[in-house]
Amino acid sequence: MKKGLFLFGLILISLSSFSQDTIRVKNQIFEVLYSQKLESPLWLKYKSTNRPTNVNRGSMDFYIEKGIKTSDVEDYKSNIYDKGHLAPAASFSDNMENLKQTFSYLNCMMQDQYQNRGEWRLLEEQERKWDDNENLTITIKVFFDKVPKRVPTNAAIPSHMEKHIYFEKQKVWKCFVLLNERPKFKWSELGMLCQPSSHK
Repeated sequence: MKKGLFLFGLILISLSSFSQDTIRVKNQIFEVLYSQKLESPLWLKYKSTNRPTNVNRGSMDFYIEKGIKTSDVEDYKSNIYDKGHLAPAASFSDNMENLKQTFSYLNCMMQDQYQNRGEWRLLEEQERKWDDNENLTITIKVFFDKVPKRVPTNAAIPSHMEKHIYFEKQKVWKCFVLLNERPKFKWSELGMLCQPSSHK
């Protein structure tokens, strides 16, 4: 295993290489296992706390990370997919540095626009209500078909996502599975059982 430290702008990111394809990156906002072959996160973990909203995203857009093969702006042209945040921008709008880190393509998946702007967004809003009372640790797992679907520019399209939310005060989990398609159900109807041992 090779380990290195990379300085992107003013943001220090530690990176561990598990294979030529898959890398693990941790910054001040999130930790992610990223597949360069799929050009997508495999999982991403972040902490949701009651941060104040001090800055606005404005026209901020996603940026690529030097030396890491991710999806990019070309993958999202002329199709139904949004640049879907995993760690939400609205949860890290306490300062500009935190907000900017959420716009790394490491924190981005190809997400059906109706899902991203619908039940996924509503679940993120609920997280921010929950974290008014206690901190949350959230892990998002991203899944693909055995032969992944891809856009013409090669980025893979997830089949579905699991969101595992740990309530740190209550020491309980809430878990949800959402298909990467136009929602047919409300997020509150998509709960599933999960055990702490499945979250590493």
